[in-house]
Amino acid sequence: MDSGLSEDPVALKILIAGGFGVGKTTLVGSISEIKPLRTEEVLSDRGIGVDDLDGVEAKTTTTVAMDFGRITIREGLVVYLFGTPGQERFWFMWDELSYGALGAVVIADTRRLTDCFPSVDYFEQRGTPFVVAVNCFDGADQHSVDDVRIALDLDTDVPVLLCDVRRRTSAKEVMVTLVEHSLRTLTAAG
Repeated sequence: MDSGLSEDPVALKILIAGGFGVGKTTLVGSISEIKPLRTEEVLSDRGIGVDDLDGVEAKTTTTVAMDFGRITIREGLVVYLFGTPGQERFWFMWDELSYGALGAVVIADTRRLTDCFPSVDYFEQRGTPFVVAVNCFDGADQHSVDDVRIALDLDTDVPVLLCDVRRRTSAKEVMVTLVEHSLRTLTAAG
């Protein structure tokens, strides 16, 4: 019987983080049910000497604020995706973007693995649950999950997955793993 009262909608917030050019914008775009909001700008001369294009020489744009997407799980339950900017000069936005987040996905590129250290450090220091999603780029050397875990010095409870952020099913697996990990972490914390 309908009581006339509606449930308050629940919104979950997930951050997508990582270094410059690792696939944050692509992941948001591959899984969002709406056309993502993107704040991409063409790389300019001002980035010369600041933006490290090693391994991503073909990259022509960069996120300057955030990417935003949405996934409806069911009526009354929505996941909002916020892709963070990857360059150090935009990190000042992370505190605002991370406020109220359930957890985060740190995307790693094994061609430039050290670029994800700042993201890992950020979420570890704040106690934000996160997973590491190793984006398997075409032509890049493939490494095992265990090798990546050791290289990043991650705790054994931090999930590490191999993925292809261009594929919706792969991005979905990453999101499901993050939500399950976040719920376990938050439940254990009481």
